[in-house]
Parts: sequence; C-alpha cells; structure tokens
Amino acid sequence: MLQPAQSPANAPKFSPSSSNPNTYTPPKNITSSMEQATIGRSVVIKGEVSGAESLYVDGRIEGTVNFDSRVTIGRNGVVVANITAKEVVVMGTVTGNIHCTDRLDIRSEGSLTGDVVTPRICVEDGAMVKGAVEVRTASQLQSEKPQSQLKAIEAVKPAEPPKAAAAAAASSATLAHGSKVMYNESN
Repeated sequence: MLQPAQSPANAPKFSPSSSNPNTYTPPKNITSSMEQATIGRSVVIKGEVSGAESLYVDGRIEGTVNFDSRVTIGRNGVVVANITAKEVVVMGTVTGNIHCTDRLDIRSEGSLTGDVVTPRICVEDGAMVKGAVEVRTASQLQSEKPQSQLKAIEAVKPAEPPKAAAAAAASSATLAHGSKVMYNESN
C-alpha cells in the first residue's frame, strides 16, 4: 500500500528524552508564538483595553485601545475609541483617532472617522475615511511618543478655570496650528 511521503519539516518528531518512545512532539510553528485576543460579536467593552498580543475586535469597544502589536477591527466590529498600536487593520467601523507606529490598512468595507498619524497607510478602493491623515517617518513618531503620552495624562486632569489654566501655562499656550496666544493677567 502506498503512503504519502512526508517532508522532514512536517514529519512527526519523537522525543528521545522521554521514557515512552511513542511520545509525539508536534512541530513548532513560528506563527504560533504570538497569541491573539478576540472580542466576540456580542461583547461590549467600555473603558481602556490594552495588551501586548494582537487583538481582533468583532464586537464593540468604547474608550481607548493601546496595544504593542496588531489591532484588527473585523467586519462586525465597531470601535468608538482612540487606537494606539503598531499596526491597525480596519474592516469594520472606527470612530476615533488612530496612532500607528508601523502601518494602517483600511480595507474596502472599512470606515474610519478620525485623524490618523502613521508612517505607512493603505486605503483600499471603497473604504471610507473622514479626517486628517499625517504620514510621518518612524523616527518622528518615536520622538513624539513621550509628548503624546504627556498630553493624554493632562487630558485626564480636571478642568481648571481659564485664568488658572493660563497662569499654569506660564502665560502662553501653543495652538494646534502653531499660533501663539499670550495671556496677561491684570487686576
């Protein structure tokens, strides 16, 4: 009877160190070293979601998303949050700003409403994007990261009265478009 030939890479491996010679050790795949968390269709999360592994969202997230790896918003996924990740793939709906350190990929069925900062971007035909897109080099993103974290921390602080806020800012504030506003307190 003929048996299919097995390549050496796919052949079952037997562990010689075990006492049982028929112990099977499956071959290790390189892709299995990185796990992926999945948020299912019926799951709704409100708050901060963060982690190191990849994330697949097929449910709903409201809040913030911070991951060191890839974040994929599936076709049924709805994210109303700011996303910070190495790589983001949008196949569902995102409302919020996206900050990538590697790449943003918006597929044909994807929808994004928000501002984007990334070194690389791919928008397929049919995708919907509404917002500003800023493409920066990786070195520019790395030098900006501490400042953006500081701004995020400041955004959490309770609002101060206008005079106190201006005094705390050393009598000047820089606006997003680079103009300066001077505040002089006179009694």
